[in-house]
Amino acid sequence: MHKNGKTEHCGGRQYGYVRVSSREQNEARQLAAMCNAGIRTEHIFADKQSGRDFDRPQYKKLLRRLRRGDTLFVQSIDRLGRNYREIIEQWQYLTSEKGVDIVVLDMPLLDTRRRDEGLTGLFISNLVLQILSYVAQAECENIRRRQAEGIAAAKARGVAFGRHAIEIPPDFRSRAEELARTGMKSADIAAEFGVSRSLYYRWLGRTAPPQSEAENSTPSTESRDMQNDKFREISPSAP
Repeated sequence: MHKNGKTEHCGGRQYGYVRVSSREQNEARQLAAMCNAGIRTEHIFADKQSGRDFDRPQYKKLLRRLRRGDTLFVQSIDRLGRNYREIIEQWQYLTSEKGVDIVVLDMPLLDTRRRDEGLTGLFISNLVLQILSYVAQAECENIRRRQAEGIAAAKARGVAFGRHAIEIPPDFRSRAEELARTGMKSADIAAEFGVSRSLYYRWLGRTAPPQSEAENSTPSTESRDMQNDKFREISPSAP
């Protein structure tokens, strides 16, 4: 049944499922497609998660809501998922076991409500599903391969990934000693340098002055951390 250009399905509720792969991606186009199909906002479920499997919170919530006779709308098959085998399994589970119809808005052939086309129509629909599911997974694998190749090429050019190392200020040791002599605690000194206490301790170890055998009053078996502990305890009241 059609009303004002929007599809209505008698006998059950209409639900929409929207998915993007990351929080940075925008699902606005999919949401607009759902609204144009006449899906009520409260019946639209959206995940911001990879399509490699169906372990997604909103999709699981949708499955619990779906009842026999309901219709599920997705904009394209890759929004449902990107794993060939699991797409086919979910499609069969929804249509055969739960008795839910599925409509893929970007591919009119994938509309399980069209039961009047007989065996030929069913064959074509299943064939299209197989092809599009394969393409969805192939695209996902190509994306991962290109990402890996890009990272490898960047590393070969000397591009560093992850956090940039914070350089130790040239006057770190002298300033730290001066602050410690005032009785300031290690956590407060670290805050003065804008670093965590663990990084502050590492800097202490890296900037420890070399000591000759004659000057070294610390047993050779004493760890650097123990030496740093002694430095941290410096205060005007220290004996």
